[in-house]
Amino acid sequence: MISQTTLLIIALAPLLGSIIAGFFGQQIGRAGSHGVTILGVAVSCGLSMQVLWQLLHGAPAFNHNVYTFFDVGGVSAHVGFLIDHLTAMMMVVVSFVSLLVHVYTIGYMADDDGYTRFFSYISLFTFSMLMLVMSNNFLQLFFGWEAVGLVSYLLIGFWYTRPTAIYANIKAFVVNRVGDMGFLLGIAGVLLWAGSLDYATVFAKAPALGTMTTEILSGHVWAVPTVICICLFIGAMGKSAQVPLHVWLPDSMEGPTPISALIHAATMVTAGIFMVARMSPLFEQSQTALDFVLFIGATTAFFTGLIGMVQNDIKRVVAYSTLSQLGYMTVALGCSAYSVAVYHLMTHAFFKALLFLAAGSVIIGMHHEQDMRKMGGLRKYMPITYITSLVGTLALVGMPFFAGFYSKDSIIDAAKIASEHGGGVAHYAYWCVLLGVFVTSFYSFRLLYMTFHGEERFRHAHDDHGHGHDAHGHHGPVEPHESPWVVTLPLILLAIPSLAIGFPTIGSMLFGGFFNDSITVNAAQHPAMATLGEEFHGALQMALHGFMGAPFWIMLAGFAVATYIYLLHPVLAPKLKKTFAVPAKILEEKYGFDIFWARGVAGTGARIGRMFWRAGDGAVIDGVLIDGTTRLIDASAGVLRRLQSGYLYHYAFAMILGLVALLGVLMRWPA
Repeated sequence: MISQTTLLIIALAPLLGSIIAGFFGQQIGRAGSHGVTILGVAVSCGLSMQVLWQLLHGAPAFNHNVYTFFDVGGVSAHVGFLIDHLTAMMMVVVSFVSLLVHVYTIGYMADDDGYTRFFSYISLFTFSMLMLVMSNNFLQLFFGWEAVGLVSYLLIGFWYTRPTAIYANIKAFVVNRVGDMGFLLGIAGVLLWAGSLDYATVFAKAPALGTMTTEILSGHVWAVPTVICICLFIGAMGKSAQVPLHVWLPDSMEGPTPISALIHAATMVTAGIFMVARMSPLFEQSQTALDFVLFIGATTAFFTGLIGMVQNDIKRVVAYSTLSQLGYMTVALGCSAYSVAVYHLMTHAFFKALLFLAAGSVIIGMHHEQDMRKMGGLRKYMPITYITSLVGTLALVGMPFFAGFYSKDSIIDAAKIASEHGGGVAHYAYWCVLLGVFVTSFYSFRLLYMTFHGEERFRHAHDDHGHGHDAHGHHGPVEPHESPWVVTLPLILLAIPSLAIGFPTIGSMLFGGFFNDSITVNAAQHPAMATLGEEFHGALQMALHGFMGAPFWIMLAGFAVATYIYLLHPVLAPKLKKTFAVPAKILEEKYGFDIFWARGVAGTGARIGRMFWRAGDGAVIDGVLIDGTTRLIDASAGVLRRLQSGYLYHYAFAMILGLVALLGVLMRWPA
């Protein structure tokens, strides 16, 4: 039996650590700050594993309210927990990755002045994400949703003296507000038509909602589930960085590397995927909403991956990889293969956190250099980082037997099944995820070769004395070195599940009923999961069959092209860039989305604001109501001042004029 006290400790332990480190960091020092926050997250991680163990051994799902915010007009708002297999799996992933990131941070932020503040932020981030995934109602979900957005703003702009960091965190905050507006409208629609904010109540009413319609515009009838689900998914597009609300995520690399792993691997960006999977009873009522999800996911999976092929910043390559993989998860959601999406969320959390932390290890070893063109040959200097990076890369590209293979190939198979039973959107999605395999393989091995293989370019990338300057302005030798154990230990611990978590879990999690208490699928209309189950004959057979499948050979083609260009003939790379200058320029400009948001959306908003400021505030409020009033009073006073001359004959003359006027009025007044 799952204990409510246990759940409260899981949620509140990271919060307590954050408060102590944030408010008393100077008193307890650096060791005290990282000690208390790591302890809080470790307690949360251990108890989360206990909860998952209890569920796996027959404990019933937990769904209870802990505290009531209000109960007005039949509408209640609570703090409550819904703990089923989906939630428990997310709790373990979030807390485990967060724990390793906390340990890693000891080494990465060792020389930073904001050490205690950073630990306070990342522990608060963990609390926010746990509140999001553990919620049993829409209000608490929204609280966690906004809290991770707020803390991500603080983390992305952690180095607040850098203009680029401030620009990035404002960009992330503003773009997410666009998505969150849709999310809030979706929750409002749930309350309007279902009359409740409680998950269980709303999901029980989902079939009834499927028969309801509404007119958003006069004469245009929409199904209620379509309206609700599209609005909710717009929120997911912001948090999970789907086109066109994806532009904030690459710029978030301005924050320290540990938060790149935390935001992009297991927490903030997966919130949207988790939310849609949790809302499967609603999404199953609207094929239109699912097609919309499928189209957005496919577009994100392929086209953002292409951008990663031309990036030279090591963290940005991994960031665009995250965008692409989030697109894969979204495609699975659009195919009603929710469990596959969540399964890829889990495997991706491990190998993508590994790749981000490995990139951070390289940055440490290279004295905070992030440009891959100034690296090369690091394999012999950083063997642990190299081996773990190789494991993460093989998992990412979908090498059979690695974790990413089982989840990623399942998504491609689900998209193929959907294309056989669906329309044009499903065909488009299948080709996007299939071709995306080549793109993923190309940029992944490109990163590996430019960083760890080939010529040691860092010896020519600094000053004439062989020294360089790091991101903090320190002057030091450029000789690379392996990172300390607090950095490499998390890499090793993440490499293990990146390699091995898929083989023992795919059968039970996807085809063994693991998510039956969490996810609803209409198998008659959406047969992807049922068909995958019929074709699955074990993890070993799936991996062996993978060597003969199209995704493997497409991945091998990407590997071959990247190897030929960046390992065997590196002089080809600049020549090819000149040959394909136009498409390369388009990719470097990110299809113009940054310009669209910066000059179009944000610029238009700023121009509208200036217009209202000049016309409204300046002209009407200041010019007429405030300054105009003072001018009128001043002018009136000037006129009245002239009447007060001080001469007796002026006053006598005024009295005579007044008497004449009064007599004139009395004479004209009727008797």
